[in-house]
Amino acid sequence: MQHPTRRLAMAALPALAFAMPVAAQAPAVLLFRVVSQRDEIIIGLTPAELTALGNGPVAERIARRLAAEGQVGAWRYVVGRAPDGSTRHAATGRVAILRQETYRIEPYTPALPVAPPPG
Repeated sequence: MQHPTRRLAMAALPALAFAMPVAAQAPAVLLFRVVSQRDEIIIGLTPAELTALGNGPVAERIARRLAAEGQVGAWRYVVGRAPDGSTRHAATGRVAILRQETYRIEPYTPALPVAPPPG
């Protein structure tokens, strides 16, 4: 006869298997909200583009590049329809974010799926 604690632990194993995260995949693109005095835009950068911006927190990498070079190229993202009819964030084209006196750059966590930028 099994000890009651061991029986309880064995019964919990299947539930723990579902609770454990599967190996996290790197997203194809990370989104950021760029807010200026006039408007705001959602931009996306691929992991390779972010790596090229250097080290540190990703929003700070973008800010440092803006300060140093005066601009950052990125994908503009908007909410749209996927071919299957579902709603998602999709890239509409490349944009250049130009340096201004006042900006706020913050990571953007979308509630909808995000399509990778065009290849």
